[in-house]
Amino acid sequence: MISVFDMFSVGIGPSSSHTVGPMNAAAEFVDELKRQQLINRVTHLTTELFGSLGQTGKGHGSGKAVILGLLGERPETIDVDSIDTRLADIDTNESLNLGGEKSIRFPRTKAIVFHRRKT
Repeated sequence: MISVFDMFSVGIGPSSSHTVGPMNAAAEFVDELKRQQLINRVTHLTTELFGSLGQTGKGHGSGKAVILGLLGERPETIDVDSIDTRLADIDTNESLNLGGEKSIRFPRTKAIVFHRRKT
């Protein structure tokens, strides 16, 4: 379970409050897929961000944080020098390696939805 302290610790991006929580939530989702032995059944996924993450998350790096979490990264251990290259590879190939275990289709412009007016 994620605590409020996990959601608002120091992290990457211009706004750590918009990156730490989404990255940890995505990583927890992947961990749960692994625990339930479901990760190999995933072929693609869509993420949706609501509220302030949906309104300002694009500029604050929330989408990037979600992707990194889906890769299995955590804010406290990620190699920040590798982020841009890894995201570029995902954009080029339109796929990501879910939790470091399963390659799935992931066209970023369609796979991350920012709901600007929904909460």
